[in-house]
Amino acid sequence: MESTAVLWAEMGPSEHLVQFYEDDDTFLDTLEGFVADGLRLGESVVVIATAVHLSALNRRLTKRSANIVRAMHSERYLALDAQAMLSLFMVDGWPDEELFNSFVTRILSRSKHEGGRVRAFGEMVAILWAEGNSAATVALERLWTDLCAAQDFMLLCAYPKCGFADESCPSLRQICDSHSRVIA
Repeated sequence: MESTAVLWAEMGPSEHLVQFYEDDDTFLDTLEGFVADGLRLGESVVVIATAVHLSALNRRLTKRSANIVRAMHSERYLALDAQAMLSLFMVDGWPDEELFNSFVTRILSRSKHEGGRVRAFGEMVAILWAEGNSAATVALERLWTDLCAAQDFMLLCAYPKCGFADESCPSLRQICDSHSRVIA
């Protein structure tokens, strides 16, 4: 496990990271650093999160003096609702690979600027996990991993620790194996 002091700028463009967190403040500290560092480096950042987390993140970024409005206007910062985005590619409780790839590719195309790097955060997997859909969660993680490699972008995922009971160990292992790094 790596600490949240990981220097985001040193991560490779196809990295797929995961954080398991105890509380929202810890999670938001990590996400804020991930997003702010990307914007500071001139990268584009896509955040697909719950409405509650998007609101909290935007408040934090505004306090930090990050110019969120300008970044949003230029589409260097895209903030999207995870629940709404899930509905675009889930079919009968399962991620449709073609719909997913089309959806994410469109978002990445919107956010890429002059060949710059893109980093993304996705909370859709945590929503599926919280709904008890562990098989679809693992399938979606694999789709993200494949797309990270094909599209050359860095991806951060996060799950609250409270969602993992002893009986979820095989799925937890599969989730960890889908990522290049697990951060504390």
